[in-house]
Amino acid sequence: MIKHLRIDNRLIHGQVAVAWLKYISAKAIIVCNDKVALDPIQKMALPLAARGSNVLVLSIADTLKYEKEHQDENIFVIAKFPQDALAVLNAGVKVQEINVGNAAPIAGTKYVMVTKSIAATKEDAAVYQQIAEKNGGKLTSQIMPQNETSDFLAALKKAKLL
Repeated sequence: MIKHLRIDNRLIHGQVAVAWLKYISAKAIIVCNDKVALDPIQKMALPLAARGSNVLVLSIADTLKYEKEHQDENIFVIAKFPQDALAVLNAGVKVQEINVGNAAPIAGTKYVMVTKSIAATKEDAAVYQQIAEKNGGKLTSQIMPQNETSDFLAALKKAKLL
């Protein structure tokens, strides 16, 4: 079962490698993105950023296959983009927690800073809304496990993206 699905386009960094992995009690971090899974440099570098933690860099299809074969494990998935997370949810996978972590601005897009660490476009906001609909109408943002969660849909509305 996917215990925690974090949307974070920075992928693996200190917060993820140390705090979130321990909080979730997962055996591995799965980075879920089709392009990243095909990039040999990222496949080599991401495990190094995880400070000795087990890291799997998988396509969306391979993430779904792994989840199906390891349903008895606490699985921690980091989706690079909200579209990756939605693809996992659209496949019918049950996810216990969904968290929007960080989304650095992407050059050339018409982004709005929704929070100090999350940029989104109107297109992203529409995808986030679909994710929330598949998650009982709820989508939260949380930087670290010890921080409070915040209502991410409310933040998107405040930023006039929804």
